[in-house]
Amino acid sequence: MIEKTISEIEAKISGAESVSAERKAELLKLLGTLKTEVAKLAQTHGDQADSIAGFAQLSAHEATRAQPNPELRELSLQGLRSSVEDLELSHPRLAQIVNSISKTLSDLGI
Repeated sequence: MIEKTISEIEAKISGAESVSAERKAELLKLLGTLKTEVAKLAQTHGDQADSIAGFAQLSAHEATRAQPNPELRELSLQGLRSSVEDLELSHPRLAQIVNSISKTLSDLGI
């Protein structure tokens, strides 16, 4: 399920006309790393891994909408960041990747 969700996010970002090629490449690279880290997490913390993948999907959707809603984008990013708060000590790489994705999506300025 997690791999499917992240693959859907990758497809959404790849097809987003409102995102520059440079940002797409950056996000796709981060998502590749996220896929690896979340797969590891899913082995021991399935619910948390699902939450991270779900919030990542929602955040990507909000950041790439044709008619952006900054409030919804910020709420989705807040959910994404919150989904890894408890894991920062045990999974620092995952927290770092999620923070990078959140920042990149937020910086799109859409």
